[in-house]
Amino acid sequence: MNYTISFAPLLPLLWLSILGMAGLVLIAVSAFARTRGWWLRGLAMALLLASLSNPTLRHEDREALNDIAVAVIDRSQSQLAGARMQQADEAEAALKAATATLTNTELRVVTVQSGLNPQEDGTRLFTALNRALGDIPPERFAGALLVTDGQVHDVPPDASKSGINGPLHGLLTGSQTERDRRVVIEQAPRFGIVGNAQILRFRVDDVGGGGGEPVEVTLKLGTSELQSLTVTPGVSAEVPITLNHGGQNIAEIVAPPMPDEISLQNNRAIAVVEGIRDRLRVLLVSGEPHPGERTWRNLLKADAAVDLVHFTILRPPEKQDGTPINELALIAFPTRELFVEKLDQFDLVIFDRYHREAVLPEAYIMQIARYVNEGGALLVAAGPEFARDDGLYSTPMADVLTASPTGEVLDGAFRPKVTRPGTRHPVTGGLPGGEAANPSWGKWFRVVETTAPEIETLMSGLSDKPLLVLSRRGDGRTAQLLSDQSWLWARGYDGGGPQTELLRRLAHWLMKEPDLEEEALSGRQLGRELTITRRTMADAAEPVTVTAPSGAAATVSLTEKTPGLWQGSLKADEAGMYSLNDGKLQAVAATAAGDAREAQDILATPARLAPVTQATGGGLTWLEDGLPRLIKISGDRQMAGSGWLGLKANGAYRVTAVSEVPLFASLLALGALLLAFCLMWYREGH
Repeated sequence: MNYTISFAPLLPLLWLSILGMAGLVLIAVSAFARTRGWWLRGLAMALLLASLSNPTLRHEDREALNDIAVAVIDRSQSQLAGARMQQADEAEAALKAATATLTNTELRVVTVQSGLNPQEDGTRLFTALNRALGDIPPERFAGALLVTDGQVHDVPPDASKSGINGPLHGLLTGSQTERDRRVVIEQAPRFGIVGNAQILRFRVDDVGGGGGEPVEVTLKLGTSELQSLTVTPGVSAEVPITLNHGGQNIAEIVAPPMPDEISLQNNRAIAVVEGIRDRLRVLLVSGEPHPGERTWRNLLKADAAVDLVHFTILRPPEKQDGTPINELALIAFPTRELFVEKLDQFDLVIFDRYHREAVLPEAYIMQIARYVNEGGALLVAAGPEFARDDGLYSTPMADVLTASPTGEVLDGAFRPKVTRPGTRHPVTGGLPGGEAANPSWGKWFRVVETTAPEIETLMSGLSDKPLLVLSRRGDGRTAQLLSDQSWLWARGYDGGGPQTELLRRLAHWLMKEPDLEEEALSGRQLGRELTITRRTMADAAEPVTVTAPSGAAATVSLTEKTPGLWQGSLKADEAGMYSLNDGKLQAVAATAAGDAREAQDILATPARLAPVTQATGGGLTWLEDGLPRLIKISGDRQMAGSGWLGLKANGAYRVTAVSEVPLFASLLALGALLLAFCLMWYREGH
């Protein structure tokens, strides 16, 4: 019954208390003295005090409220192993059906996925549970049901202070007989010098029983397989890796599967190393003094990351004045050392207005051609000398040069323009000031007339003649700037131009930096998405097939963002290595950390949840043994047993209506009071 009695005293409580104490004393004295009718006095006094207390009979109409249970479903990366996700789906459906049969019980379902951001690393079930509890009144919380493989990474360190006011039960997916092999990277450099060996330390673990025999693992760098080596499980091993380019380098270690292992996802581990180039070694050969010579030198010397060797011919041999050849220099210049013995140590060779001289024998020029064919980088800044018979095109270097001179030099004012292929090329595409049809760059006044393939001509000059030509020769690359007027930009003539940025891009392209490749495929994680970028000189980009770490494949169509740059994206639900393939190019991309906590330990386990479930009176059970019965239990009793799990019956309610009846406001109560006083007076008179 929903009846209660409340009081609203007609006198202050202090006075009422004094009156009551006085009456009690008088009645006690009367009873002790055996005065006749003392009990009638006591009755009258009690009725008087009751009337002054003004008691009220209160009746409430109540509506029962549902107890709320929370089911947290783990759908992290580790749940992809075996049949765990299917077990989780079946458990979710069974919990909904079971709670629907319980009286006054509501089930709220929360889904948790692996965090792909570093600050959300691992499975955060308790974070999700506490977030859900924020919307549930404590007096209605019935308990929590965690459907997980036990690989939870935010379990409260002190289970008794978890703040969970109700039972917490663990429903474990997976199997108690699982086994797994995993690769763990123990130490990997975050940064490394390009061309220098970096040490990568790793370990192969066989867990869950079995295994332990030596295994052969494979080391990959990007899409290239570097080497194979045999390691013993549980024993750390070291392997050197040499970064072959600046920017992001992805190293991957792959171990073969072991019999009956639960998952192959963690049989590989990745390390992302940012490649940093050491000081850029540049050989600048100036054929004759001219205004641009100092500009080239100042530009290169101003960069602290550049080691410059400048070879300048100030006095060509044809100027015969009787000075012995050994007296033409203050010190003997090491031409043989530079052009034969140590040529391969240079990252970039620049010829600035050089023409055939006896200073550099033809054998040295042949070394330059060999250097390019074997992977070197060559930039030729040409002036009028390139059009003459003694120009570089008349030497063995012609084998690595694309633009061939016609013998003419065109004079006249013009503004360099980016060609249609140049708008798609990363070297010239998007140069500051060159976006419009009529660029805002300063004027040049001379260009060497040449013939060159249109696809390799990125900038044009007077009469749309080739001005900047890039080409690949053998394993190396060449660039030809067919004017000696770039120094006008450096000095700001007529507004100047992006000479520094152009040279930087040229150097990086010549040295095969991935960011400046005109045909390139790459992927990078942005938030929870994997963004795919395709650079191409073609009119369209083919769709890209993306293979996730789990082996699931998806096709992504690309959209052109800027000329030559195509992009697409897809949701990255897994942490690890993604493979990209568009039929022509292949690439890899890493999401989250390569050795994410989700992949480090994948075996299902009750160990992490056991302390908190015990502290809250809950239980742990394997779903492979079947879903236990759910029952409602009131009071602070044990909430789990053999074959059953308990939910807290709180008995919460909401008051919908209230009625109150004053007990001493009725005539009946007043009559009882008067009757008591009359009986007392009557007894006093007799």
